Amino acid sequence: MDNLHNHNDHACCDGKDEPLQVRDGSHTDPVCGMQVKADANKSVEHSGIAYYFCSQHCVDKFRDNPQQYLNSRSTLLSAKDNVGTKNALYTCPMHSEIQQAGPGSCPKCGMALEPMDATTEEDTTELNDMTRRFWVSLALSVPLLLVTMSEFIPGVNIHHWMGSNTFNWLQAILGTPVVLWGGWPFFVRAWASFKTWNLNMFSLIGLGTAAAFLFSVFALLFPSMLPAAFKMNGMTPLYFEAAAVIITLVLMGQVLELRARSKTNSAIKSLLELAPNTAFRMKPDGTEEEIHLDQVQVSDQLRVKPGGKIPVDGELIDGHSNIDESMITGEPVPVEKQLGSKVTAGTVNQLGSFVLRAEKVGTDTLLARIVQMVNDAGRSRAPIQKLADQVSGWFVPAVMAVAVLAFVIWAMVGPAPTLANALVAAVSVLIIACPCALGLATPISIMVGIGRGAQEGVLIKDAEALELMEKVDTLVIDKTGTLTEGKPKVQRVISATGFAATGFSAAVFTESEVLHYAASLDALSEHPLAVAIVNHAKQQNLALQSVAQFESITGQGVGGQIDGKSVLLGNMRLMEAQSIDVSVLQSDVRALRALGQTVMFLAINKQIAGIVSVADPIKFTTLEAIQQLHSAGLKIVVLTGDNAITAAAVAKQLGLDDFKADVMPEDKLNYLKELQQQGRIVAMAGDGVNDAPALAQANVGIAMGTGTDVAMNSARIVLVKGDLRGIAKARLLSQHTMKNIRQNLFFAFIYNFIGVPIAAGALYPWFGIVLSPMIASAAMALSSVSVITNALRLRNPTLTKN
Repeated sequence: MDNLHNHNDHACCDGKDEPLQVRDGSHTDPVCGMQVKADANKSVEHSGIAYYFCSQHCVDKFRDNPQQYLNSRSTLLSAKDNVGTKNALYTCPMHSEIQQAGPGSCPKCGMALEPMDATTEEDTTELNDMTRRFWVSLALSVPLLLVTMSEFIPGVNIHHWMGSNTFNWLQAILGTPVVLWGGWPFFVRAWASFKTWNLNMFSLIGLGTAAAFLFSVFALLFPSMLPAAFKMNGMTPLYFEAAAVIITLVLMGQVLELRARSKTNSAIKSLLELAPNTAFRMKPDGTEEEIHLDQVQVSDQLRVKPGGKIPVDGELIDGHSNIDESMITGEPVPVEKQLGSKVTAGTVNQLGSFVLRAEKVGTDTLLARIVQMVNDAGRSRAPIQKLADQVSGWFVPAVMAVAVLAFVIWAMVGPAPTLANALVAAVSVLIIACPCALGLATPISIMVGIGRGAQEGVLIKDAEALELMEKVDTLVIDKTGTLTEGKPKVQRVISATGFAATGFSAAVFTESEVLHYAASLDALSEHPLAVAIVNHAKQQNLALQSVAQFESITGQGVGGQIDGKSVLLGNMRLMEAQSIDVSVLQSDVRALRALGQTVMFLAINKQIAGIVSVADPIKFTTLEAIQQLHSAGLKIVVLTGDNAITAAAVAKQLGLDDFKADVMPEDKLNYLKELQQQGRIVAMAGDGVNDAPALAQANVGIAMGTGTDVAMNSARIVLVKGDLRGIAKARLLSQHTMKNIRQNLFFAFIYNFIGVPIAAGALYPWFGIVLSPMIASAAMALSSVSVITNALRLRNPTLTKN
């Protein structure tokens, strides 16, 4: 599968001073790392090179000290060579356009960045830091909460025992380290969000907790300066415990979220762990040496022992065995491997021992390309994400507006103390809102879903294909290599009786001679049917002759000169184009086609000489796959360049809805366009070069992993083993994933839709309920975690229907 090349989102120049530009024509802001379109109003020319920025703020910072950011950018360029290190490229799970060297937080949403390229060694720096801050904060917040709530415990009233002044200072002593040290990362992110005006969850948390804490500090130091509307029975309210508990609960939410996020790419990690760390290389003297995997070179001969993992992709050159390929293809039955068989890195040898010749190593192996493709696909954006993006654009400003409105209303018409209650309502509104739950709803599910597909041998290249797959109502399938094995075999060779051409008699051309001429001509063709004829001739020990003036006639056949004779081999269209009468063989042709065999005509000197029939066995999994797809409600049509009789026989055997025969590559493309004009959502499955245009035209192109590179490059889904049951799995996976995304979006919308008004005090006039900022904080912390937890259910969906 050479199409699954290792690639990164950036196509960087090697020059240190050249601007960083991505493939779609956008540029990377050297200050904040965001991908931006070229905008003359937000650009700076430095040393003759134009740099582009996301905002005027970044323009000003770059102008103040360009070298600082150009040096940082050099680090970003070198990061591509440091995957798995602190200098690796990191990106945001919600905003994939954000990329920087090393860990940090997203300048748009404030979330912790994660490595772009999955590694087996997980970076837990952020998790460890948040965990440490959480436990320290918890150790201070629990006694603080007990102290402030002691008046509700019978027989215990610390406030009364200590006195107001000492009691208030104790709250400050316990709460200040939690807010200033435990919550410091949140204030840093909040400040960054206000500087760039990329408002996010941390903007709300920072604003709410800062308001509660700073008010408490002011009230503690200058109680006489507070208006009476802030006081209850002459007592000054303090919110140290509310600010501390909010910070502690947010820290708890971050810890739970980071732990859950680490599980979303578990499929990629499990794939990475398939490859062994070492290999046994054969020396010229026949002895073995154990070497590290990165020392293996192309053409090295490697020994694979019983129970060992295959280290690289290669060809078996000595011995034989059965190999478990389930981790790559999803098929549990071990595959027999003999001399000349191809083996894949990461698969597991059974009982035999053999030697392989390394053909693809490092990032060129199928396993490495699968990992990279799944990693890239997991970061692509589905169309359904646009709704969340649109809402997120105005969500945080809207919440701030609601908080201000709540403060004003409570201050004007609320119960005493009016300003104190107004402050509580405003802080609760700021704290309870959770834009991250909305932003995570789609990308987390996409990442888990695509990883799950990879474990089943279904490689989905982008999120849009995963979303569209559940909407597909028509499946168009190429016959050869898709429905069939793609390894045709000669069934019959028949010579024409009564043949007479100038200078020849019918007796000259026996069936062996018909095969001889056909194979000699086909030896210069790479078509699967040609290969079958050549192989059959070799099995008959027939010596092939050289061909002069060889010509390949697209969609019809081949021709050339053999021993001075003009020889043609091809289908009925070729015979008709050359005005060659084949009536003498029509009865045989009809009988063979009725059996589903493909018939090729051999003509010598413009006279029919004989026919060769070839049959391509239908894959043993095809019928089951067709039944599964039919039960899912799909209309299935087969397209083939074969004749109508053979196509009808295959369609009848498999129970297909329709077939189109004698089609050229452009006919396949035009047929798909017709279906799409009728309003159908079309998936196309194929494996050959001639399928590439149709695969690209289809709403979802599906390529067989056993097919050509061109077909796989044109498709959006690749079935590693070429098993059509993978299409049914892809459809079920799409249905599960999209259902999961809709659940996440519903929860995120309904949570904010209900939570924000309640926090603002909407229930107070009827039920007297005022939401505590601490309860609002707990709800906010758990909202993102619930979205991620729901997405993780996709790791174990059933992808088969009984």
